[in-house]
Amino acid sequence: MRNFIRRALTKLDKLDQKQIRTIVYDLAQENDRFEAVIQAASDGIVLTDLEHRLVAYNAAAEKFLLASLFHGLYGRKIWTVIADRELAAFVRKTLEAEEIAASRDFALEVSGEKRMVSASLSPLAVKGKILGDVFCMTDVTAAKSQEARLRRAESLASFTTMTAGVAHEIKNPLGAIGIHIQLIKKAVQKKKPVDTKLILKHIGVVSEEVERLNKIVVDFLFAVRPMNIKPERRDLNSLMREILDFVQVELKEHGIALEEKLTRGLPKVFIDSKAMRQAVLNIIKNAISAMPGGGTLTVATGKKNDCVRLAVSDTGVGIPPENLDKIFEPYFTTNESGSGLGLTNVFKIIKEHRADIWVDSEPGKGAAFIISFPVPEDEQLLLEYSKSAEARQ
Repeated sequence: MRNFIRRALTKLDKLDQKQIRTIVYDLAQENDRFEAVIQAASDGIVLTDLEHRLVAYNAAAEKFLLASLFHGLYGRKIWTVIADRELAAFVRKTLEAEEIAASRDFALEVSGEKRMVSASLSPLAVKGKILGDVFCMTDVTAAKSQEARLRRAESLASFTTMTAGVAHEIKNPLGAIGIHIQLIKKAVQKKKPVDTKLILKHIGVVSEEVERLNKIVVDFLFAVRPMNIKPERRDLNSLMREILDFVQVELKEHGIALEEKLTRGLPKVFIDSKAMRQAVLNIIKNAISAMPGGGTLTVATGKKNDCVRLAVSDTGVGIPPENLDKIFEPYFTTNESGSGLGLTNVFKIIKEHRADIWVDSEPGKGAAFIISFPVPEDEQLLLEYSKSAEARQ
């Protein structure tokens, strides 16, 4: 509302009919402008009162929720005017629990077509006062389709690279197995008594190479199979404390000191604890390998903009600049005993969480792996609301 109208309303009892008529006309025009903006929006917007009853909606909302349901239904609970049962149940559960829900996807039938719709619910607040709810729906069909195409293309390229890597990796163990089987065959075919110790030595080498082959196959399968992660809202610090408790003994054995710099009061983020534990342990094992003579491992958490960050730093040998862009590629490794898939799998896990990972390093000065998790929209809204409430006190 424009300031002059707001001021005029405080003096309403002193105004004549003409002045009041002018204010009403201006308010009507302003209301028409706002309604035109809402009606022109491509996103579906539904407004409710404090009892979750429908008070306003735009044309896009009709498209998403079937227009015929809306006629004469103002004042009804919002979930009773939603045709899709799953979406209606989601809205009802969220509102009755007085929660904020951000960007959950639903498959809806819109004008006879299946469309992917992202739905979100949040309080309608004006100057810190809750007036009702805002229910938004965005058609993300094209974006999801494009995302799926890009992921398929990336998966195909990655699969091709890894397949070539597997073919290369299995040559050495297969060659060693073939050589030692030939040696066993020659030893058995001789007329002299069989040298048991020699045979057992060859069999031992064959067993080691078979185990090596098995590890290559297991790592390959993990890298190419789709992940079925189940993220849950969790405090990142608590997960990191569990992981650090687990690795403390190994760090001491390698003469590595541990520094924890975990920032308190971080917003919770969506994490699959099992998968993220695997990723972080892989990074820590890399750090241990980079500090053969001991050193310091620093694990820090913090918040920057709308992201929660985790940094795992070491004081090891560092990574040459020419290798920084390659370390997440399949079968790229500078460690003779490494499979070359460890950091590839780390990258895969992080991306499945819709998070980002990058590395800062300088040869001789160690390396830092930084993971950035997006803060859920409802957490952002709660933080912003909390700050605004503090400012008013």
